[in-house]
Amino acid sequence: MVQSMTGFGAGEAGVFRIEVRSLNHRYMDANVRVPPTLGRVEMELRDRLKKKFQRGKFDVYVNIAGSGEMHVRLDRDAAREIKESLSDLAKELDMPGEIGMDALLRWKDSFMREEVTFEESDLLRAFETAVEGLFEMRRREGDTLAGEIRSIAESIAARNDDINNMCPAIMGECRKKYTERLNDLLRDREIDEGRILQEAAQIVEKSDITEELARIRSHVDQMMDILANGPAVGRKLDFLLQELNREVNTIASKTGDKAVLAHVIDMKAEIERAREQAQNLQ
Repeated sequence: MVQSMTGFGAGEAGVFRIEVRSLNHRYMDANVRVPPTLGRVEMELRDRLKKKFQRGKFDVYVNIAGSGEMHVRLDRDAAREIKESLSDLAKELDMPGEIGMDALLRWKDSFMREEVTFEESDLLRAFETAVEGLFEMRRREGDTLAGEIRSIAESIAARNDDINNMCPAIMGECRKKYTERLNDLLRDREIDEGRILQEAAQIVEKSDITEELARIRSHVDQMMDILANGPAVGRKLDFLLQELNREVNTIASKTGDKAVLAHVIDMKAEIERAREQAQNLQ
């Protein structure tokens, strides 16, 4: 299943509202923004994203509509140790009186911790809803982009077939042209006709584009297979489109036929269009 790398999803459960956005990126990059009281779940949310997606820049926003339940955690041993230390210091300094709660509370950060608890099941449920919404949007856009790339690939294949059908006539004309040119150059001289034909054949062979046409056909077939099998297709398509562009450039350098060059120009434009679309795919 082909996916775009662009999408948005949102989910709500309990006091939580979670939004997840994704954009194009070469790798997997997840940025999770949670309130300080929920820092413990940040890594879990990031891990869940990485299991679901392979590429993209993700931003997760966790918002809380309520205040949760407040709990106070006391480190009694630390409190006793602070009190005893203060009492010993008072005796050492010959300071009368007992160490009371007011004095001890000045050190509360050392033995008292406030915690806010939420229903993590609600948080995870809201997150999964947001992720499914994001996935569905990426899938729909991926289907659209894949359809456009298939259409472009079919157009490239059709132009490739047209050039292939033109090859016999082009090669025959090329052979005739070079033979006539050599005959003009060697007119009124004793010549070896077999040698002329051999030289002409070698020159024509350098202009042969049948191998490039076969590779283009193979690359297009591979593109179709990749799009059919998914889900991570972007990098593979980009590589094949670079190879297609290389073959088309080679054809342009080998032939001067106007009809072929017209096809080449259109193929290069279509390849560039396909690359722009492929860069949006996971």
